[in-house]
Amino acid sequence: MGLAVRAAGVGLEVNFIQFMKSGTSGEIHIFANIPNIRYQCPGKHPFILSKGPEAIHYEHASEALESALDAARSGAQLLICDEILNTLIFGILEKGQIIELMERCKGKTELVMTGASAPDDFIEMADYVTEYRQIKHPYYAGAKARLGIEF
Repeated sequence: MGLAVRAAGVGLEVNFIQFMKSGTSGEIHIFANIPNIRYQCPGKHPFILSKGPEAIHYEHASEALESALDAARSGAQLLICDEILNTLIFGILEKGQIIELMERCKGKTELVMTGASAPDDFIEMADYVTEYRQIKHPYYAGAKARLGIEF
């Protein structure tokens, strides 16, 4: 979020694509008011439960990936792929698909990929790597996600 706003604030064109969310998180309302942030989310889908991903999750991730590839092809200045790394955890996208995106952006588009558990080869290919580590979260004590806090 901070990087998207900072980049937009100096006139860069920002593409912000959500991979695991359903287009209802609070940030989309802010993005709608910043002209040079292009927000994309393929649509609503249920949270992935313990039974695993459903067909809609695969469709959503595939559409989001195609949007990211299109943004890279069109020369996007900053491309933020929100929670793309989490698609690997659930087996929704394959590493090769994300590597293709990374290679397409290399030297042309600033690519930011968020999520957990980046594979070692992704870390090696990246210019920047930041680890944001959860120590404690109320979700694991049974709390439901709160509007404006978790989404």
